[in-house]
Amino acid sequence: MDGKRPLDRRAVLAGGLAGATVAVTGCSATRTAAPASSASASATALARARPSTPAAAFARLVEGNQRWVSGDLHHPDRDPNRRQLVAQLQEPFGSILSCIDSRVPPELLFDTGLGDLYVMRTGGQTLGPVVTGSVEYGPMTSGTPLVVVLGHQRCGAVKAAYTALRDDTPLPGNLQAIALALKPAYEQAVRKGGTDPVETMTRAQVTLASTALRSNADLAPLVKKGALAVVGAYYSLDTGKVEVLDGAPS
Repeated sequence: MDGKRPLDRRAVLAGGLAGATVAVTGCSATRTAAPASSASASATALARARPSTPAAAFARLVEGNQRWVSGDLHHPDRDPNRRQLVAQLQEPFGSILSCIDSRVPPELLFDTGLGDLYVMRTGGQTLGPVVTGSVEYGPMTSGTPLVVVLGHQRCGAVKAAYTALRDDTPLPGNLQAIALALKPAYEQAVRKGGTDPVETMTRAQVTLASTALRSNADLAPLVKKGALAVVGAYYSLDTGKVEVLDGAPS
């Protein structure tokens, strides 16, 4: 792979999405018809507000989580002016892959708002081709400098998968696909042992997922040149605090 591939791929993706005849509302980072002066003003305002480096993006998330923990919330980027600003253009500074759990909404626990984050949520923050493609979207089409894989305390998906794999009893319907996707984390937890294998499995899944994304063929070159960081993190339901497990940018 030469160093130009991610940039070429980004241009192809952005151009293809912009030219698609069927648009997915809220997913495209391209503009719809708007006066040139208005579009330019929006782009300039977004460029000023958006952290442009992995370290700056990570620092903003850390600050937001500190506000969440303390209760001193700023609720940034959540007013009609912000809604109008991002209506024609989105340039989120972070992408979050988290669990579907109702108690772990990334926009709230990082105290962010409209247009700040791409958010993907799957049971146990499991990966697959569609999910990985969704994570790739921000870094590869709009230069999003940060990806966070966020596991959490008392994860029901991980607990169900752990029990199913331990007892060799498949989960019903497509839930079994989640259990199978979590099997490598289960195997790590079994090898490690300890008093709380579900928590061990959750942390193992975060590390496995973040490592997989960091070494992804299209994301790895961005990580190598310092344009992207992939961080593994763990959220405490009890305290509201996000703990970094790996990959924090310096």
